[in-house]
Amino acid sequence: MSVRLKLTLSYAGFLMLAGALLLAAAWVFLLRDVPISMLVPNLSDFPRVLDPHNFGPTAFGAAAVVVLAFLLVFGLVGGWLVAGRMLTPLAHITAATRVAATGSLSHRVGLQGRNDEFGELADAFDAMLARLEAHVAEQQRFAANASHELRTPLAVMQTLLDVARNDRRRGDDELVDRLHFVNTRAIDLTEALLLLSRADQRTFAREPVDLSLMAEEATETLLPLAEQRGATIETSGDAAPTIGSPTLLLQMTTNLVHNAIVHNLPDEGSVWVTTSAHPKTVVLTVENTGEKLTPQLVATLAEPFQRGSKRIRTDHAGVGLGLAIVKRIAQAHDGTLTLTPRAAGGLCVTVELPAASPHIG
Repeated sequence: MSVRLKLTLSYAGFLMLAGALLLAAAWVFLLRDVPISMLVPNLSDFPRVLDPHNFGPTAFGAAAVVVLAFLLVFGLVGGWLVAGRMLTPLAHITAATRVAATGSLSHRVGLQGRNDEFGELADAFDAMLARLEAHVAEQQRFAANASHELRTPLAVMQTLLDVARNDRRRGDDELVDRLHFVNTRAIDLTEALLLLSRADQRTFAREPVDLSLMAEEATETLLPLAEQRGATIETSGDAAPTIGSPTLLLQMTTNLVHNAIVHNLPDEGSVWVTTSAHPKTVVLTVENTGEKLTPQLVATLAEPFQRGSKRIRTDHAGVGLGLAIVKRIAQAHDGTLTLTPRAAGGLCVTVELPAASPHIG
C-alpha cells in the first residue's frame, strides 16, 4: 500500500475508534440500565433517527450505526484529501530525485514557505544537489582544461616525431616509431577526454538528426579499415529521426562501428548496423562477431578505460573510452545504451534515443 493510502486508513480508523468510544460513553452514562437486546436496531428503527419526538433506546442503536457509517465515509474521503496535501512536498522531492538520477543536477525542489520537516528535507536535498553539481562541474572543467593544455605540447611532439621519421639520414629508428605511436595514443586520449567533457556538460545545440544517415556515413568512413581487417559491414533499416548534436551522434555511431570492426574475428568477421523507428524512440543497433563474452565482462565494457580481458592493444585499439563516450553521448541525449553478449560470440550494442516529433524537421 502507498503511504497516502496508509495515512487515509489510519485517519479513518482513528475517527471510527473515537466515534465508537463516544457512543460507548453515551451508553454507559445514559442507557446502561437498558437491556442490550433493546439497543439492537432493525430496519424500522432507522427512520426514527430523524424524529426527535419518537427517539427511543432502539433508535439509539440505529443512530449509532448511522454515525459510524458517516464517520467511516468522512474519514476515508477526508483522510485521502488531507494525506494528499501533506504528501505533496514529498512528491516534489521524489520528482527532483528522479531528474537527478538521469544525470541532470541543475534541478531543485524549491519548496517555498514551509518550515516543517518536509521543508528541511527539501532544503537539505537542494544543498546536496548544489554541492554535487559544483563538484561535477569542477571535475569537468579540470578534464577539459587539462586536455586543452595537453593539446599543444602533444601536437609539437607529433610534429617533431614526424620530421624525425621522415629524415632519411636517420634510417629506421625503432625508438622514434615507438614514440610516434605513444604520442598518437596520447593525442587520441586527449581528444576523447574533451569529447567526454562536452557530452557531460550538454552544451551542444540540438537539431534534427537521422540516425540512419549517421550509420551510413560512419560505415563509409570505416569501410577501408574493415577491408583491411577482413570484416564485412552490412547496413540496413529505416529512417530514425531524433533531436541532438549531429557531431556527437556521428561520433557515437563511428565509435560503435569502429569498436565492432576492431574487436572481431581475425578473418571473415561480420558487422551488422541497423536502425529502426518506433512511436516514441529510435534505435541504433550494432552487432559483430567475435569471441564469446560473459555477461559480467560485458557489464564493464562501458566503463572508462575498459577493453575486456582479452582485448589486446593494437594500432586501432583506441584508448579505452570508445563505449564510455557512446554511453555519455546517449545519456546526454536522454537515451540509453544496452550491451548484450551474442550467443555465437561477439557483442550486440543497442542505443535507444527519443524520437523526433513528426512536426520537427
